[in-house]
Amino acid sequence: MMQRILTAGAILVFFTNCQTSRTINSAAMHNLTSAYLDTLLQARSARLGPVMNNPEEYRLQIIYTQINRKAGNQPVFTDYYYHVSPDRYFYPASTVKMPAAFLALEKLNRLKVDKYTPMYTDSLAGITTAVTEDTSSENTQPSVAHYIKKIFLVSDNDAFNRLYEFIGQEEFNRALWEKGYPSSQIRHRLDIALPQEANRHTNAIWFEKDGKVLYRQKDQVSTLSFAPRQDSVGKAHYKGSTLVNAPFDFSLKNRLLLADLHNILKSVIFPESVTSTQAFRLTEDDYRFLYRYMSQLPTETRHPAYDTAEFHHNYVKYLMGGANGNVALPAGLRIFNKPGWAYGFLTDVAYFVDFDHGVEFLLSATIYANKDGVIGDDKYDFETTGKPFLKALGEIIYEEELKRTKKYKPDLKRYKINYNGI
Repeated sequence: MMQRILTAGAILVFFTNCQTSRTINSAAMHNLTSAYLDTLLQARSARLGPVMNNPEEYRLQIIYTQINRKAGNQPVFTDYYYHVSPDRYFYPASTVKMPAAFLALEKLNRLKVDKYTPMYTDSLAGITTAVTEDTSSENTQPSVAHYIKKIFLVSDNDAFNRLYEFIGQEEFNRALWEKGYPSSQIRHRLDIALPQEANRHTNAIWFEKDGKVLYRQKDQVSTLSFAPRQDSVGKAHYKGSTLVNAPFDFSLKNRLLLADLHNILKSVIFPESVTSTQAFRLTEDDYRFLYRYMSQLPTETRHPAYDTAEFHHNYVKYLMGGANGNVALPAGLRIFNKPGWAYGFLTDVAYFVDFDHGVEFLLSATIYANKDGVIGDDKYDFETTGKPFLKALGEIIYEEELKRTKKYKPDLKRYKINYNGI
């Protein structure tokens, strides 16, 4: 496939509206690559490893957004792309939990229910069990707030499933489409093998405080029709214990474009940068809450109390953090992000802030780390290829940002959190 190269200036003029709207027109991108980012990565290809020798094979996509501030601290964005295309499918895995968190908070605000209010979930026969307590929370009660906390701290699957059930499949998708993400398809729960029809059904839920039911939601059935897709990846796959020598069909799996994930994150980090239609309806307290848990580390919380040998401080910080907890990130750096990994796909969507050096940028990347091409054998190359690549990519962009001259130093106090082990 012929690579499309645009200069940085062309990217800025053609795709960027710096103040008010989304910077990326997803439908217009087909293997979009910025000359600046291409040159930067090629010059450091040895450091980035084997991925740069054949980015098509690794289904690599990268979006990097430089941020400059005007005199009044207003952000101005310049986006750079590497092999970004809506036609190159990747399985979003746990990145779908990020919009789930935002939409759950938005729904609570519409219902006028506090995010800390205990949320109880009824069972759904043959699908999921009931939830009436959560011993990992300080008060042993399940809540949207605690589910979101677990989603961002360690990418908890059950927490996502409970938010999926609260939002409902139909509302989840319609909300994303209405916000300008029409290619999105959130079709199923995570880590539970269920038929397509079962994932249309979501549980009855109620919010109760001091013995009073504040809101009750009946079990729901989505009647949504999804646009048909042809998304197949790999050379072979396992169906149960049987190896099938054909690509795995992802057409009924979740889909989120990298550009959309990048913009969903941007819309919450910079809510003033999107139109009212695209914005999530969140309160200032919601933003502070999200900023805390999107950037907090598993080692910095008491509830839940995580085994820090497994859930180390870089557990979900793959861009710059890499594969293990031995890497020490710069003291002033915080990463507000949501990664996902499954079926050989590894994705991370992040906003970086270095308070000590006045550095900030957005960086999103996805890579297919599955050398043997077999899906379902659990022999993926996350540790040897995927995570080292994301670590090096984050380091390279961060180092470039440290060297970049800015007319106005950003005021980043909005994102500064005193974590206090909460």
